[in-house]
Amino acid sequence: MTGDASTAAASVERAMDALRRGEPILVHDAADREGETDLIYPAGAVTPDAVARMRNDAGGLVCVALDDAVAAAFELPYVQNVLDHPAAADHELGYDDRSSFSLTVNHRDTYTGITDEDRALTITELAAAATDPGDADFASEFRAPGHVHVLRAAPGLLADREGHTELAVALAEAADLPPAMVVCEMLDDDTGGALSPAGARTYADREGLVYVEGSAVIDRLG
Repeated sequence: MTGDASTAAASVERAMDALRRGEPILVHDAADREGETDLIYPAGAVTPDAVARMRNDAGGLVCVALDDAVAAAFELPYVQNVLDHPAAADHELGYDDRSSFSLTVNHRDTYTGITDEDRALTITELAAAATDPGDADFASEFRAPGHVHVLRAAPGLLADREGHTELAVALAEAADLPPAMVVCEMLDDDTGGALSPAGARTYADREGLVYVEGSAVIDRLG
């Protein structure tokens, strides 16, 4: 193994160790894909402070990525397959064949669903349900529409698709964590675009977080 490959593999191991501790990590997908870095948490470790961090430091959508089998147990569709509206036709993406978006949900114990406390509750309850999906009554615990976007991973994970949804769930699987991960895109306050990999590394270094390239995750876990 070359030095670069060894360093990349080590970054994946550090990322999994951080996730096991409940700490967030940063994952850049690829320059020729979305070209974005996501701040990623194990869903079960998310607190109101973590939601505030994603709002303030990342700025993208706060989403929960679920394993395909878990989403199937909850009867969660890909939303583009069930929308009966002309806007859902010809759903062409520049970076992939399809979107991973499923329903938006709130836990039924939330009020508006948008506060840091409400979103943290929805997210941690999604993680709890994903731990034992066969015993969860999704419709009695959650309502749609809501304020947390649910993403459904491809059935074969990285063998089928190489998005942040699959990268996050693959890391959870390898780290022996519940297959529910929070992903939130990091945006640049100056440009309004995606935070550059260099900017994401600077943030990771400043905050003491692990940064890992999607290609390293694919090489290690794909």
